[in-house]
Amino acid sequence: MCGIVAVAAQRDCTDILMEGLRRLEYRGYDSAGFALIDRHGGLSSHKCLGRVAALEEAQAASPIRGGTGIAHTRWATHGEPSVINAHPHIVNDRIAVVHNGIIENHAALREQLEAEGRDCLSDTDTEVVAHLIEQAVASEGALLLAVQTVLPKLKGAYALAIVDREAPDTVIVARQGSPLVLGVGIGENFAGSDTLALRSVTDTFIYLEDGDVAEMTADRYRIFNSAGEVANRTPTRLASQVEEEGLGDHEHFMRKEIFEQPARLRDTVGQGSATDRAFGKKAAALFPKVASVQILACGTSYHAGLVARHWIEALAGLPCQVEVASEFRYRHSVTLPNTLVVGISQSGETADTLAALEHVDADRVLGRLAICNVDHSALVRASELVYLTQAGTEIGVASTKAFTTQLAALLNLTLCLARHHAPKALSEIEVTAALEEMASAAEEVLKQDERIKALSHRFTNKHHALFLGRGIYHPIAMEGALKLKEISYIHAEAYPAGELKHGPLALVDQDMPVVAVAPDDRLMEKLRSNLEEVRARGGQLFVFASENAGYQSGPGCEVLEMPACGPLAGPIVFTIALQLLSYHVAVAKGTDVDKPRNLAKSVTVE
Repeated sequence: MCGIVAVAAQRDCTDILMEGLRRLEYRGYDSAGFALIDRHGGLSSHKCLGRVAALEEAQAASPIRGGTGIAHTRWATHGEPSVINAHPHIVNDRIAVVHNGIIENHAALREQLEAEGRDCLSDTDTEVVAHLIEQAVASEGALLLAVQTVLPKLKGAYALAIVDREAPDTVIVARQGSPLVLGVGIGENFAGSDTLALRSVTDTFIYLEDGDVAEMTADRYRIFNSAGEVANRTPTRLASQVEEEGLGDHEHFMRKEIFEQPARLRDTVGQGSATDRAFGKKAAALFPKVASVQILACGTSYHAGLVARHWIEALAGLPCQVEVASEFRYRHSVTLPNTLVVGISQSGETADTLAALEHVDADRVLGRLAICNVDHSALVRASELVYLTQAGTEIGVASTKAFTTQLAALLNLTLCLARHHAPKALSEIEVTAALEEMASAAEEVLKQDERIKALSHRFTNKHHALFLGRGIYHPIAMEGALKLKEISYIHAEAYPAGELKHGPLALVDQDMPVVAVAPDDRLMEKLRSNLEEVRARGGQLFVFASENAGYQSGPGCEVLEMPACGPLAGPIVFTIALQLLSYHVAVAKGTDVDKPRNLAKSVTVE
């Protein structure tokens, strides 16, 4: 969610801070700011409401320069988006703090500070941390000791970066439950919420662990664990990466990422053959022992898990449970013996998913598998097995290529499990064909872009929409509804089509567009009957149907034919069609497609 960049350098660091913030824009935010120790030894800052571009304008109008600084993009939790609530929070022109996470006991700490005569100017939980550190510096003297004194008083999750005007060469950072990495340079060191923020200045990183505190200067860094002992954390050098190109011929990153999906699907499935070794060295010994699968995820990744449940149970013959991670972690759950626990997260830093993985009964867990788009992320580091999707950096907040590559990874997992537990379900030729067909089917559905664009104008004056699907296509309908409400702000809900008469049918009228996912499968006639219920009540149907499913446009019903494909590629085809629908509706409405209001790309707080 929030993004942090910190620099201790021998050169001016303002450009590094600003570039880091630009690279973190994909995470979602509503204000931005930075503070540094300037050339005169003072603590100077700029803060603004809105985008990083506004911060750049403030810096251009009134430049401040220095070698030690911290920067932040804020996604509001405590207190509305405003300049006064924006980070950094500065106390007595001496201590500046930026923070990602939530300090759960901030109200009690604030009351204590106010009782001692201190004034908190903002509504944030972060400002109390700045006051506590400024207070501790007076007694401890050294900034590092002051921070180490304050941290045990904080309850909740945090990634912190702190500078002190009286320690002009030093940045202190700390992590508990929120991601933070160190970047190692020559004559400069860095910290950031993720490696992407710092890839323009270094390729060498240290992944801080919970409880770690690090002291950085331009020429050295020291890391201490929660006990205050010096900790040796091994640096990781990341392979050089091709920087993501700009928009190219596309108006928005979301559109660009939708059209990248055929290539990204090919990269994710590799040579089109499901192999155990793609999941790690332990997979070949572990997969034959799997008795059940437990999938934990949030949001779009949860929908991917729901699709996988159909595959795993139908093809591998294994029971599969799928849970919303943010709920699973707070209930008394029963883990079946020899369970493979699968955590799905685009960023690998989703706080609820990480906590849910810790919640499962470790004695009954056979192994943990991370399906993730980011190598070396917290989810990857916490798992024995890993399958890295090859979506590439996804800038648009509403997930597109990350979702479909998760489906590709989950199908690969299903086929590997099926080879051990239901070897007659699919032949090796069918396995290869199914994996290869996903990308070619994705290319075919993209050819419907202009027709879907024309259809989208029928939604721009609507306030509500209903999405219907049956079987494996119900979670695809759920994902379609999520995309529409994320970027166009139209309220949309998804239901199994058979549930219409159990309540949702009461909502259907001529002002409620009903979007149906209609493949040519064994439930086709059941779905057709459900859709007739909508037409009989004056509902406006928009049917995305397989070309051989027999649907025809007519009064109250518009049919958009999807390219023919096998059943395993079908979810990809219908997903991309619904992505295009949501995208074109949002463009027609004039919303901020890539950065929808109130949303963050990487949800690193509970």
